[in-house]
Amino acid sequence: MDSAGWLAAHEYEMQLQAWKGGAMVPTPARRVENMFSMRYLGDDDGPAPRLQDVILDDPLGLQLKVLRGVRGLAKAGVVHSDLSAFNILVLENEPWFIDFSEAIRVDRTGYSAWQRLDQARSSLDKGMSALGLYFRRYGLAMPWEHYVNEIVRSLDRNGVGSERE
Repeated sequence: MDSAGWLAAHEYEMQLQAWKGGAMVPTPARRVENMFSMRYLGDDDGPAPRLQDVILDDPLGLQLKVLRGVRGLAKAGVVHSDLSAFNILVLENEPWFIDFSEAIRVDRTGYSAWQRLDQARSSLDKGMSALGLYFRRYGLAMPWEHYVNEIVRSLDRNGVGSERE
């Protein structure tokens, strides 16, 4: 398998894992070599816009839904490694997460669980910080460090991670 095929397989598997876990992701359909398809998110007027391109009527409501969505991904065993307002689509005031090419599988952390949890924490720090900046334009504070600690703690089944203060 070439690198494009591996990337497509990885992204498909991460999105499928998230979808099976009930996370808000487009339904993955199938993968063939270096391509995969998924459910179309949009309507007759066009595809669902990225969060970055939407003017929110209820920013606090959507912020809470996004946070629930990030928790839902983690509960499904996936941490998004490129989380930002560019990789969330908004359809009917619901956030849909896309672009799992660099996602981390966290439902089975293996023998070196602390390494996987460290990767998850680093990815969540970066992504939640980016989302915090996005929601700040609406005057909303987002204590993203708290949410990162909460999510990593929920993933730490063996008590190997350390919580940041």
